[in-house]
Amino acid sequence: MTYSTQFYPGSDAWLIRGVLSRRFEAWLLDAVLMLVLTAMAWVSCLTFGVLTLGLAWPLFHLLPAVPFVYSVGFLISPLSATPGQWLRGLAVRRDTDLGPPELWQAVVCTIGYYVTVATSGLLLLIALVTERRRTLHDMAAGVVVVRRAALADLDAPLTSFGVASNMSSRSWPQ
Repeated sequence: MTYSTQFYPGSDAWLIRGVLSRRFEAWLLDAVLMLVLTAMAWVSCLTFGVLTLGLAWPLFHLLPAVPFVYSVGFLISPLSATPGQWLRGLAVRRDTDLGPPELWQAVVCTIGYYVTVATSGLLLLIALVTERRRTLHDMAAGVVVVRRAALADLDAPLTSFGVASNMSSRSWPQ
């Protein structure tokens, strides 16, 4: 499904209303989920390592990849969001046409996020002043985080006083 090929300043505020606070809450949820997944993987590596008399100890080197695979895997899934984002009603979309992100965009966004966090995380504050509350890694990847409910409104037929409008549901004010 494709939407408008370009955003216009001010016309997409309904897509991003409340996104920053929801993103922070989603980050907390995702951090807990990644911690649980990493702990489960650690226990599995330990068990497998003991069962193989130490031959599987190198599997512990794969544990740092768990958050990366978690983020990229969920961003390219049909949800277009991590579980935390999905629970908070968010979706990650391409900036140009609001389609789901491609693999390269999910990888760039995830790498950019972890580089930003590794360098103190202060660069995340740029989202407070950017036009669509986008962080640097969002801009680098060409994605935008929007509310899922607003995306659903794009697919709903436009009506005026309960009567279907003659405007297509695929277009929005330009």
